[in-house]
Amino acid sequence: MANTPSAKKAARKIARRTAVNKARRSRVRTFLRKVEEAIASGDHAAATAALQAAQPELMRAASKGVVHANTASRKVSRLNARVKALKA
Repeated sequence: MANTPSAKKAARKIARRTAVNKARRSRVRTFLRKVEEAIASGDHAAATAALQAAQPELMRAASKGVVHANTASRKVSRLNARVKALKA
């Protein structure tokens, strides 16, 4: 348990930041799930629209440090390839 005032303040800050990051991560997962569902349904237009909405959300999470930048780029790239494959 934190004893010093500075450690107590740090614990409060970490709790606030954790809540923000948790919400942001949850939001990203929701957007990714919508893309996955659109791909599963086979609807190219819906999948494209969902990907367009998910991409900035993923990149925002990467810029805030919630996910690694390379992870976000990889996810976008792989989803984009799957959406493109729907059209063929």
